[in-house]
Amino acid sequence: MNDVVKLIKDHRSIRSFQNKEVSEDIIDEILKSSQSMPNSINGQQTSVIVIRDKKTKSEIAHLAGDQKWIEDAPVFLLFVMDFYKTSKAGEKTGNLQVIHESIEGTLAGSFDGGIAMGGAVIAAESLGLGIVPIGGVRKNPSEIIELLELPKYTYPLAGLAIGYPENNSKKKPRMPFNTFKHNEKYHPEVLDEAIEAYDKEMEIYLKEIGREIEVNWSTSTSNVYKFVYYPNVYPTIKEQGFNNDK
Repeated sequence: MNDVVKLIKDHRSIRSFQNKEVSEDIIDEILKSSQSMPNSINGQQTSVIVIRDKKTKSEIAHLAGDQKWIEDAPVFLLFVMDFYKTSKAGEKTGNLQVIHESIEGTLAGSFDGGIAMGGAVIAAESLGLGIVPIGGVRKNPSEIIELLELPKYTYPLAGLAIGYPENNSKKKPRMPFNTFKHNEKYHPEVLDEAIEAYDKEMEIYLKEIGREIEVNWSTSTSNVYKFVYYPNVYPTIKEQGFNNDK
């Protein structure tokens, strides 16, 4: 197992950062790594907004559900699904862009943004930085869109708080490997036993970090997924031009 694989497998989210700036050169290296990741048809429909301003980070932290680590991190990256950029190609060539109106466009753009963030995560951690992804930027998306002046055909997918770790958080266990890797076809028969074992493992982990109120994976996950926790995504993504009707 090489050092890159070891680094990836040792990932943990960091929510406590040192009061130490991250240089622009380092951020650029992280983002150049992110930009180098694969994307659909080479459309490159991801953009990243780099935010250092304390007031802006504070506003985003509040909009994301009062996540203080956004404000505390020296740098916050917002990953944006960006079909505004690709619409410029259509304006230049006379080929009217339609993909942003389709669910295919939304899936491709979202997936590409995730791949890009994955590259940023690995690059940042390889440089000794800690990160935590922030899906909470979708909690109040219209305010995020206005705050950062996002044009039509763009949408805030997720954020990434970056900084030098104050301390190393305890690594969270993952589900049994056979719930992730399925040979030749999907194997639902393995799930019940695997989830039961994982719930017991998570009970121990949650007690160790003082979050036993969450009980286990099944309880914490189903408590969230029993409702749409960011209901403002649907109306605002349509307002940005993503009709999802094709």
